[in-house]
Amino acid sequence: MTEDVLLLRADDDVAVALRDLEAGERVRAGGGWLAVTGAVPRGHKLALRALPRGTWVRKYGQRIGVAGADIAAGAHVHTHNLAYEDDQDRLEASGTAPERLPARPAATFDGYVRPDGGVGTRNYLGILTSVNCSATVAKLAAQRLSAAPPPGVDGVVALTHGTGCGLAEDGEGQAILRRTLEGYARHPNFAGLVMIGLGCEVNQISALDLPVPALTIQEHGGTAGTVAAAVSALTEVAAEAGAARRTPVAAAELVLGLQCGGSDGYSGLTANPALGVAADLLVAQGGTAILGETPEIYGAEHLLAERAARPEVADRLMARIAWWREYVATHGGSMDHNPSPGNRAGGITTILEKSLGAVTKGGTSPLTAVYEYAEPVTERGLVFMDTPGYDPVSATGMVAGGANLICFTTGRGSVYGCRPVPSVKVATNTEMYRRLADDMDLNCGTIADGEEDLHAAGSRLFDLLLEVASGRRTRSEELGVGAEEFVPWQIGAVM
Repeated sequence: MTEDVLLLRADDDVAVALRDLEAGERVRAGGGWLAVTGAVPRGHKLALRALPRGTWVRKYGQRIGVAGADIAAGAHVHTHNLAYEDDQDRLEASGTAPERLPARPAATFDGYVRPDGGVGTRNYLGILTSVNCSATVAKLAAQRLSAAPPPGVDGVVALTHGTGCGLAEDGEGQAILRRTLEGYARHPNFAGLVMIGLGCEVNQISALDLPVPALTIQEHGGTAGTVAAAVSALTEVAAEAGAARRTPVAAAELVLGLQCGGSDGYSGLTANPALGVAADLLVAQGGTAILGETPEIYGAEHLLAERAARPEVADRLMARIAWWREYVATHGGSMDHNPSPGNRAGGITTILEKSLGAVTKGGTSPLTAVYEYAEPVTERGLVFMDTPGYDPVSATGMVAGGANLICFTTGRGSVYGCRPVPSVKVATNTEMYRRLADDMDLNCGTIADGEEDLHAAGSRLFDLLLEVASGRRTRSEELGVGAEEFVPWQIGAVM
């Protein structure tokens, strides 16, 4: 990537500017020279040939949209002249065989082995809430414990949310919330946990399958009494939690959630495919990688389906895509309402383009299973979880499913954290990495800078993930980010 522009596939109609291009200059592109007809910001697309209005435009070897106007060779290609087209006939086979990485020796990390066999990467005490009405009480209890933190634990965190009542008792939204809370209650990164409810909410604690103590404000003397009871319950388990010690375990015990947020034109070129390399390395070790954000694989779902280990896995994936098409249409939306304004400012024009870059986080491994939101992940290898593209909601579902580590790529910048699970943030470009250095854990802009290739960056990221799983603190952990990012997916009417 030492040229001024990057051509991803030989038959692509556009290349990606690796620096700001000015009108009138000439750049090497596709084996020849091309005159730039107008300014093209870095990360944005440059037309390699004339593209008449109405023709499909290709990037990543796939169709990303239709020319909305006549586009001249050397022109900037973006929202002003590239239009989204929701045509299922656009789906094409990848035409490339999966690249197999060289085998690495058996890897390990130092984790907390729990009595039920689960393996944690952190050792937290926590408080979950059944309903928003108990959020303040949970936070007060966490604050009291955190004032004199129990020795040997990573912290005390209250995970609160904005729902739990005003929804149908037997509806899909209630089922999702309960799956999410039950998944967190069993998460191996918690050494001790208590659930707090109000008492009269729709999401009754008695209906939850919880292996932890549960309290309700209405039965424990109100705010002060419930805070005291929660502190007492967690204090009882604090000594045992603090006595837990890390021991070497196989990398196969890692369950890695693959996230991207604040994407830009570099995401699909650097950090996302580097994370794909790391995911492949983990899968080769017998571990698990969870790809999600269903609206952000829309337009690339066929590439995942090609890799399905069994026909029913592909069918299940396509069924979730069909659900999203109907869900968005019911609410008068379009799948192309994602990308966000920040994505577009960074050079991403359509959801098709965004998805083709986002799906590279999943590497090249076979797809072994497809899960609904917050379902327990039991299959190993690369799996898919149906989650929204909204980062906190997506990661919450993955953690509920069992992810004990999150890797979050970003091009525009993000300050995301995910307690009790560490979140490794990876920059797609060097300029943003330097600007947000206190929030980034790794820079993959080195790929675009020509300093290393994807395999080297992916291998470096894999090693970092093992270090973080073994206890190395991420930037978000050092900054104390991660308690407010617990956001269960809310579906259905609020009544």
